[in-house]
Amino acid sequence: MRAKPRSGRDGIEGVATEADGQAWLVVRVRAAAEDGKANQAVVAVVAAALGVARSAVTLLSGQAARRKRLRIQGEPGRIVSALEKLGS
Repeated sequence: MRAKPRSGRDGIEGVATEADGQAWLVVRVRAAAEDGKANQAVVAVVAAALGVARSAVTLLSGQAARRKRLRIQGEPGRIVSALEKLGS
């Protein structure tokens, strides 16, 4: 996913596709990218959007980058369905 810190609002912007064909879930957060505040906000926004607990979303990589990899624990079918809705 791709984070946009210091945005005007918290939320899922949608899916952005780059020239090379890679697709990224774009997450906007109001928090600044300092002291892990934006990362914590990203986890909270993604958890809320997918209907899972914050503890079910773990940042795997990208702690200091806009592009991040997350691990989301939960019922796979429900998570995939929620992601599909966000991407449409």
